[in-house]
Amino acid sequence: MVAIEAQHNVKFSYAENDVVGHSIFPPDPKLPLKAKLVYLTNRTLLYFKENERYISVYTTLIKPKDRHGCAYVVDEVGQPIDNAVIQYNGDRRLVTASDGFFELPAGFKDDVYVTHMGYEAIIVKPNYTPDDDCLEIILKLSPVQLQEVVTERYIATGISKQKDGTYAIKPRKFGILPGLIEPDVLQAMQQLPGINSIDETVSNINVRGGTHDQNLFMWNGIRLFQTGHFFGLISALSPNLAHDIKISKNGTSAFYGESVSSAVDISSRPKDIGTGSTSIGTNMISADFYTKIKASEKANFEVSARRSFTDVLDFPTYSKYSKRIFQNTIVTSLSNSTDVNYKSDKEFYFYDFTTQYHQKIGTKHDLYADVIGISNTLDFTQGTITATNVVTQISTLNQLTLGGTVAWRTQWSKGHSSEASLYASYYNVDGKNASIENNQTIEQQNRILDAGLRFSDNLKLSPKFTLHSGYQYNEIGTENNDRVNQPDYSRNVKEVLRSHAVIGEMEYSPAESRLYARGGLRINYIEQFAMLYAEPRLLVNYQLNNSFKLEALAERKSQTASQIVALQADFLGIEKRRWVLANDNDLPVQKSSQASVGATFKSRRWLVTLDNFYKKVDGITTFGQAFQDQLELTQAKGNYTVYGTEFLIQKQFHDFYAWLSYTWNNNNYRFDGVEPYKFPSSFELSHTVNTAVIYEWDNLKMALGSKWFTGRPYTPPLINTPTYNNVGTASIVYPYPNSENINNFFQVNFSASYTWQLPRKISMQVGVAVQNIFNRQNIINRYYRINNTNDGVEVVNTYSLERTPNALIKFSF
Repeated sequence: MVAIEAQHNVKFSYAENDVVGHSIFPPDPKLPLKAKLVYLTNRTLLYFKENERYISVYTTLIKPKDRHGCAYVVDEVGQPIDNAVIQYNGDRRLVTASDGFFELPAGFKDDVYVTHMGYEAIIVKPNYTPDDDCLEIILKLSPVQLQEVVTERYIATGISKQKDGTYAIKPRKFGILPGLIEPDVLQAMQQLPGINSIDETVSNINVRGGTHDQNLFMWNGIRLFQTGHFFGLISALSPNLAHDIKISKNGTSAFYGESVSSAVDISSRPKDIGTGSTSIGTNMISADFYTKIKASEKANFEVSARRSFTDVLDFPTYSKYSKRIFQNTIVTSLSNSTDVNYKSDKEFYFYDFTTQYHQKIGTKHDLYADVIGISNTLDFTQGTITATNVVTQISTLNQLTLGGTVAWRTQWSKGHSSEASLYASYYNVDGKNASIENNQTIEQQNRILDAGLRFSDNLKLSPKFTLHSGYQYNEIGTENNDRVNQPDYSRNVKEVLRSHAVIGEMEYSPAESRLYARGGLRINYIEQFAMLYAEPRLLVNYQLNNSFKLEALAERKSQTASQIVALQADFLGIEKRRWVLANDNDLPVQKSSQASVGATFKSRRWLVTLDNFYKKVDGITTFGQAFQDQLELTQAKGNYTVYGTEFLIQKQFHDFYAWLSYTWNNNNYRFDGVEPYKFPSSFELSHTVNTAVIYEWDNLKMALGSKWFTGRPYTPPLINTPTYNNVGTASIVYPYPNSENINNFFQVNFSASYTWQLPRKISMQVGVAVQNIFNRQNIINRYYRINNTNDGVEVVNTYSLERTPNALIKFSF
């Protein structure tokens, strides 16, 4: 009993005379607590009654007919499976606890049906006698589900590469990555080969040379036009939700449109109701809360919320983030790069929340309702003292995202399911810049409203073929407002596009075949342009043997909404990108074509992957590439072409594992009327290397890693003095665009966490992380401007995050 007390943090209460004389072999330490108590009862005839962490021991004999049947569900490696559904007596159901344990009514001996998503269902017939222990039920992975190409972890625990070419991330099973204190999905995806951020933010993620707006981000079917807090340094998605994230770089399913780069589908909709749970936590930036309430056997309700306390407390993490984001902006005086006192002049905070409701209706239907909100708020006060009084001006910047969806999912039979949903997403960025120097106030607003409906049907035609079909309708509108008081000026531009898509997709996936294939066709129609076009998608992979797998992917995709930068000083110079819609003229519909081939080797805890790709995107504009040279005010249409190689090698050594990834790409622009005919993309990182060494043992996790990449292209001036035209306007003389590269980027990061199991089924997690351990001063952007004081040309460098510590404490129960 002493060993059980230590293992499960419980305390036995008993009379010495009741337990004296009993001597038995101890139960397996891996058994759940309740299974151990059954083991002891069957061998000692002692009876145990639990009251929180205290267990009372009695000598009352339990009659066989009064005994409750017990069992615990595990996977093939002995790990407990929680939320497995146990069906008995027709429609009676119960769900396993976190240790996989469940009990059946006293005397029950009929068949029970055990099932869990991703595992083969099994029928078990309990046959309990007075000497029986709890039954162990082993579930095997289901062969009809898409199996992972990588059965081991891919870069980190909770990340895997799937048979359909996507990368899957499960934050609840997430291990640890260097520099991350929590499972930040959008930071974690940047560890994958071919995905990075040119300015280390989650609001500027570049996939195979593309811009951030060319990625599709969806949460439970809602498109997100805002992905970051603190203007990109923190993900806008709470790490508390039990997300399932699918990331596709190529060969995307035909059900995903509106992106010419990647698709990131984030879902937090479980198939089963599950059990209730709650967590609260805080780091050095924000505090968060999550709860899941099981309202009934067929309904649950989830709420998550997070808010920063940066407007109240000033920890070192916020100071470093603030210095990184506000350099070279209106907030730090764009004209001379002089810092202002952010303690008194700058107030910033953010919050996000989600609410979810899941209702099972009968045995075949599920109803889901989801709402999400994301907000950033910045108030900036600028003041000066005149001969007569103190003059102050208040500038503001607000970002807001609101989204909602309702979905109905039906499982008509084992091989036939359907889903219908309605969704809406609203994004607004509102900025006011009040200048003391010229008594000028500029107000700007960018709104986008995205709404529509989707229907999908999945029909298994045979053991080998599954047909996926669907229809999608979408209406998207944008509005851009500009207002200036001196001189008096206003502008309002509204645009609306309505589109239809018909989808057909055939999947070939025999249970025992080495070949897997999926081919799809998405037919789009845009009402305003009377434009009809098709987007084929293809994925094929073949398992040569137990170690080697080959893969080929191809796709055509398009998008009508994109971001442009009209002026670098828009929205206080911080969030200067505006969402606009294609007009089939100077803003064409963007279209991409991509193909890739790859191979995977896996053997003896070695993992090696290699992918070669080619991608071309037509319909881009110079305003969409955020130039800060001679092309900043030039409007031209064009394309970019990128090809490259992505490589990963990973090895596991007992509790240690290490990996190294390398990406090479060649990315070039071509714009109409711009010389030269071809020049490097502003988002080209020719060489990228990520490394990590990770240690995981029980509840302790540690990670040390580095990131290195070649500097991004920039355009230096030909001479260090400006030239003047006939009316005396100064300008900088440049050579060809993007003719040089800034210095290489290098950063070393560390993180560690430990989890304690406390009484009353409470767990406490603590963690620490340090980004940029060696405090290396990395330049991530460079441009030039005219200094009005000395009439010279000066360089403006933007630096990466300095050494930044963070800490976390979280309680779950």
